[in-house]
Amino acid sequence: MQIIRLLLIVALATFTLAAGAQVQQSRGKASVSYEGPSASADDKARAMQAAQLKAVEFYYAEAGESESENFDAVRDKILANPDRYILESTVLAEEDNPDKKQYTTTVRISLNVASLRNLVKANSAVAKVGAGEKSPLAFVFVSRQVASVKSFDDRVYKRVDESVKGSVSETTAQSGVEGESLRGGQIRTNAATAARTDAAAARSQTIETGGSTVKRASETTYRLIPSANLNQVFSSTFTRAGFSVKDAAFIEPLTGGKFKVSDVEADYQSGNDLKPATLQSIASGMRIAHIPYVALGTLDVGSVDKDPATGLVRVSVTVNAKIYDMTQTIPDTKASVGPIQYSGVGPSEDEARGNALKLAANNAARELTSQITTQGVQ
Repeated sequence: MQIIRLLLIVALATFTLAAGAQVQQSRGKASVSYEGPSASADDKARAMQAAQLKAVEFYYAEAGESESENFDAVRDKILANPDRYILESTVLAEEDNPDKKQYTTTVRISLNVASLRNLVKANSAVAKVGAGEKSPLAFVFVSRQVASVKSFDDRVYKRVDESVKGSVSETTAQSGVEGESLRGGQIRTNAATAARTDAAAARSQTIETGGSTVKRASETTYRLIPSANLNQVFSSTFTRAGFSVKDAAFIEPLTGGKFKVSDVEADYQSGNDLKPATLQSIASGMRIAHIPYVALGTLDVGSVDKDPATGLVRVSVTVNAKIYDMTQTIPDTKASVGPIQYSGVGPSEDEARGNALKLAANNAARELTSQITTQGVQ
């Protein structure tokens, strides 16, 4: 029974990751005015449709700016055929206010997100051109995990400034009396002398201390995680968006030695950014190979903990990605994502990490394509 229960939990978690992205719940609220003594069936139907559209708009608003802009482009088509995109609708609350001649309803809908995304793609500029006119796109995404962190002790510098001042004064005074007397053929002399010496000394000392402490940032190195499955996720998403996706390994021999996948991986293995020389080589190589768009990014595997809802292992992944337009002298950033964190669950760390990486890759690729769709990229 325990094994069956665990399998059911795993199946539910997997289904949530796969299906949750295709069907989404959203709420909407709308009010309509009417003229009769109470809201008619037609008035309620208008309010229902307006609330459903609000729910769709709310979903796109939560999805981000680029998704909202894509929604504006297909709003009329959703209104023309709402049943295709709204799987079900439930009235949560309704209020008829005869005094104000206003009827208000609140609904919860289940959105067919897959159909909505297909609608957006069908109306994109890249989807409307012929197969031979689609923009070639290459990508290199590296999934990695921290291998080692080198930290440094603080470097402390101390300085002591000391100054001493002193003075000495001395006073000497001397006085005396001398005399003689003559008596009986003899001369008698006498003398008296008194001397006094006063001395005084003063010394003052001032000490001032100062210094600085230098802290050096830790150096992190990463180990790369094989990501053949992730490449399929990115490739399929970019292809569905209408791009002519080219495998980076096939492009490398056509760049005259300028572009090397190993250089990109080496830079990401030692830091978060590509070196300027690597970026320049990518741009030069892609121009030689006539590849106008390049997607680059990292998926960083983070902490491992326990999912409180299922009790399974949970792993987080942080994604950063960009799409560059290499046709410009100075390449433009056409789309960017991150840092955004996603979590995956599974019975083991390996499965949880795999689910998290797939979820992060899928969402990152979709957001990138959504951004370039709004720009009319062909």
